[in-house]
Amino acid sequence: MKLIFHCFLFFSACNIFSQNTEYIVSFENAEHHEISVEVSFKDIKVDTAVFRMARSSPGRYALHEFAKNVYSVRAENDQGKELNVFRPDPYSWAVVGHTGYLKIHYTLFANRADGTYSQVDESHAHLNMPATFMYMPELSDHEMLVNFKPRTDLNWKIATQLEKMEENKYRAPNLQYFMDSPTELSDFYKGTFVIEGPNGRQKINLVVHDSMATQLEFEEYLKHTESIVKTQQKIIGELPKFDFGEYTFLACYMPQVNGDGMEHRNSTVLTSTRSLSQGGIQENIGTVSHEFFHCWNVERIRPASLEPFNFEKANMSGALWFAEGFTNYYDALSLTRAKIWDLNTFLVNESYSFNYVWTSPGRNYFNPIEMSQQAPFVDAATALDPNNRENTYISYYNYGEMLGFALDLTLRQIGKSLDAYMKLVWQRFGKTEKPYEINDLKEVLASYTNQELANNFFQDFIYDSQIPNFTELLSIVGVRLEQREELSWGALVRYGKVMSNPFEDSTAYLSGLQMGDIIEKIDTTPITQGDDLNAMIKNLDTDIEHSIVVKRFGTLIEKPLVLKPWTEYKLKAQEELELTAKQKEARRLWLQQ
Repeated sequence: MKLIFHCFLFFSACNIFSQNTEYIVSFENAEHHEISVEVSFKDIKVDTAVFRMARSSPGRYALHEFAKNVYSVRAENDQGKELNVFRPDPYSWAVVGHTGYLKIHYTLFANRADGTYSQVDESHAHLNMPATFMYMPELSDHEMLVNFKPRTDLNWKIATQLEKMEENKYRAPNLQYFMDSPTELSDFYKGTFVIEGPNGRQKINLVVHDSMATQLEFEEYLKHTESIVKTQQKIIGELPKFDFGEYTFLACYMPQVNGDGMEHRNSTVLTSTRSLSQGGIQENIGTVSHEFFHCWNVERIRPASLEPFNFEKANMSGALWFAEGFTNYYDALSLTRAKIWDLNTFLVNESYSFNYVWTSPGRNYFNPIEMSQQAPFVDAATALDPNNRENTYISYYNYGEMLGFALDLTLRQIGKSLDAYMKLVWQRFGKTEKPYEINDLKEVLASYTNQELANNFFQDFIYDSQIPNFTELLSIVGVRLEQREELSWGALVRYGKVMSNPFEDSTAYLSGLQMGDIIEKIDTTPITQGDDLNAMIKNLDTDIEHSIVVKRFGTLIEKPLVLKPWTEYKLKAQEELELTAKQKEARRLWLQQ
């Protein structure tokens, strides 16, 4: 009986092992940005085997059509016989006449390093899996194995959240995990620190590919990263239970990359052209803070609208004001609590978002949920036709940041905090990994406070586009909201030309200007390309009438110049001597000082 049982286990294990997809990836022609990929698909049950490239990537919501950079596709069966490959659609390849097994060879051109695409050159292989690897949708539940062939002549090492099986060989339990596992192969710095918590000892790895940075600069950056991780751990109360007990920051700070940050379940991609030796220690650290907070908010506190992530279409969610926006608020607040920023730096940062959000005409068109739903059109999406987003769109990052700020101060009015609210959301939806609906967020707020407060906040600011009373809210923590009005165009004007759509109700808009107009004359003064028109308009007398002459489509047009002041806001901390005892205590609790 025992012998039969052991044999059963053996054959079951063999059967499970056979149900996997295996990749071999190599970089012999890295100099010309080519990656060679070999993939073996097994246990194929359908007569026509269709394999494809993804069209979207985790954390990015637009279509990217990764198939466009794939060529030299070949297929063979388990006997090594070459099979005919045909294209059923632009994203897929197909083969008939297989025997349940297919080996595919292809070449990928990869020359963009960021949080979505892949790049290979003689400094590194920066791999985002959807942009790199073909897959078969029918085999999505199968184990994924990948054998990287790093360039040992270039001293490449491997960093990834994939489970390491043996040297250069890694595993993912299924397609969703595999596609969520970016990988960096390069001669990088690596540092590790250990965090204790309810989920035991967990390792946090910082990998930095930066050919200009020194060891000392890397170590300083590692200390900043550890401070952020510990600060954010205090907010939620615990780190998530990372798969395999590790979380890895994959930073690539090289001159040929594109600036970005992209969260994943147990890792994040960080890219910037700023080396740590060129101001990157301060300039890049904000992305570290933002992306790590995502390990709670969006990776595990997950909108139902993004579950499961669909690699074959654009992914739309109305919850990005919370998933990205509240994360934006906490990335700045964490930097301040970790003493990397001072309060004035934080307020300068928040002043930018404040002005952008609350002076934008976009609130007349869409609420925060609807702004979030624009992500497939704006999140690294490209289109050739012009749009009017200057007037109709506000980034859900900044919009949600301001709403998180407002909710935090609203809660502090009644002796509560956004920290405690986020802990509750974590306990109910993050730790349990139960996807949430937007109404769930409201109900958690109601349970933490009361139904009236929750209803009012969501009705006024989430389902509608009203502005919170920031003057009153900011005073709680001893911050003044200052405002001033000055004349401006309300459009990007450069080199004598209107370069953007004018904001509604601005000088340029009311004067009938449009993008592309060349300003030839203001009143009787001829304009040259070298004139600073932004400075010029600020000095115009509002008590007299003015005119403007523009060239549009080759024709000179004279119009009345309608001057409209533009309001600019500034968040400024009151001095300690000006604070009441209540404000001092509220500020201390807010900044955890």
